[in-house]
Amino acid sequence: MSGEPFLRVTEIFHSLQGESTWAGLPCTFVRLTGCPLRCTWCDTAYAFHGGERMTLDAILEEVRTMSGGRSSPLVEITGGEPLVHPNAFVLAERLLDEGYTVLVETSGALDVAPLDPRVHKIMDLKCPGSGEASRNRWENLDHLTERDEVKFVVADRTDFEWMRDVIRERGLDRRVREGSLRSLLVSPVWGSVDLQALAGWILEERLPVRFQVQLHKLVWGAEATGV
Repeated sequence: MSGEPFLRVTEIFHSLQGESTWAGLPCTFVRLTGCPLRCTWCDTAYAFHGGERMTLDAILEEVRTMSGGRSSPLVEITGGEPLVHPNAFVLAERLLDEGYTVLVETSGALDVAPLDPRVHKIMDLKCPGSGEASRNRWENLDHLTERDEVKFVVADRTDFEWMRDVIRERGLDRRVREGSLRSLLVSPVWGSVDLQALAGWILEERLPVRFQVQLHKLVWGAEATGV
């Protein structure tokens, strides 16, 4: 393995995509190990440490097997924070070159500009309730296109109002309406915010956002991993 490009991988699994505009579709997930953030509500803290050292060739072979040789062509690279690994950019390119549709889910704290333009970026903007709002890399918004989505994880009314103000002040509502941004996602912290209340706030403010719940948690439960 020495000399071969590698990544540290927490898990690779095939499931239904639980979030974003791709929700409900079969998807192969590559969850990389490590993250520089410590969001208060993080549900993948098990990916902070450990993991298995795998070559890119081994990862690709595992993805091919799980996806049925591209009969299920959707792949997500996630974490942790995948962009802490330089070879994550290479993995995305190699998957794209093999004909996969590649999603990269990122915290928004690291530079997304080096990602292959064929990638569909799903980028967080961290609300105050995460404890990591100071880590938002605002210049990343300039590197998002009609392929990409911005996600806000909302824990309470304060987070919602922060999100509302960011959407308007940064012109994200205009970008969605014009088609230069694929979607704005609002995801409630599981078990923290009343879903009906959050839905009401969205409707009251007439925000052009997509309200999502984590489908995989509804199907398999909040504590399940590898789904």
